[in-house]
Amino acid sequence: MTPGNNGASTPEDDDPFGYLYADGQANGAQPPSGGGYGYPNSVNRVRAVGTRQYGQQPQHATAPYGQVPQQGSYSQPNAHYAAPETLPGGATTAQQQVPGGGGGRGGRGPNHKGLLIGAIAVVAAVVIGIGVAMLGGDKDKDKASDEVGTGPTQSQESKPSPSTSKAGESKADLPEIDAKALRLGGAATLAQDVEGAQSDGGIYVGNLNQVGSSVTWTVNGVPEDGAYTVFARYSTADEDQKMTLTVNGKPFGNKLNLGNFAHAKDGDFAKGWTKTYAWPTLNKGTNTISLSCEDGDKCNVLLDQLWLKAGQVKD
Repeated sequence: MTPGNNGASTPEDDDPFGYLYADGQANGAQPPSGGGYGYPNSVNRVRAVGTRQYGQQPQHATAPYGQVPQQGSYSQPNAHYAAPETLPGGATTAQQQVPGGGGGRGGRGPNHKGLLIGAIAVVAAVVIGIGVAMLGGDKDKDKASDEVGTGPTQSQESKPSPSTSKAGESKADLPEIDAKALRLGGAATLAQDVEGAQSDGGIYVGNLNQVGSSVTWTVNGVPEDGAYTVFARYSTADEDQKMTLTVNGKPFGNKLNLGNFAHAKDGDFAKGWTKTYAWPTLNKGTNTISLSCEDGDKCNVLLDQLWLKAGQVKD
């Protein structure tokens, strides 16, 4: 065999079925007859099962067909081999169980119903909280509306709520005055025929129902400039009355409301004692407050007492 010539019957030129073709028969190819087959002098590839060896047989090589595998066979562990799952960081061969039930086919799925119920409960709580806050805000707003802006002002008539006086009623620590200490004007006179007056000796001012009749209170000891409430205790019967209130020489609002809050029947002045109020602004020190019967006024009242309280109050 020379370089470039590998001979006429190399394994790669051997065609086991060459005898079936004309060119193969021309080259002497014969059917197999117990040894090799194909072209003459072909490589004999026939081997008994399990007898072909390529170098040294590994320990885990398969034993000849029909024999029991010896040491190093597949039936026994190989010292040079370890399963991947036994090595550090090796692949996990068994599916781990997820605590609380997994989402797998054999496990229990997530509790979607519980999550939905929880979400609905949270939303409901938020809605209820908002509704309560809105209702509370409305109540506070209504309360503020009742207390602010509904009382008498410099340009508004006094409109007190019905209230009857009680004996020994406190009038705070600001100045107060009984009827007999007031300066009278016009036809106004002192009297004590009607029971129920709280002034010293049961004395009150009567005969005020004539135009020009008046009472004047010179108030000393006002602690500071600001808003005050002046209260008047009086009696009237049947119709509501109204008179002119003057503070420091200027008419206050429209008229002082002297309503029949005690609901006394006509002429029953003993049961008509009640009170009213106005909210003037006073100066620190001395002020003058007058109540008079002017044209268009209704002045059929008996006047008992006058007193002050700080701020704009109703009682």
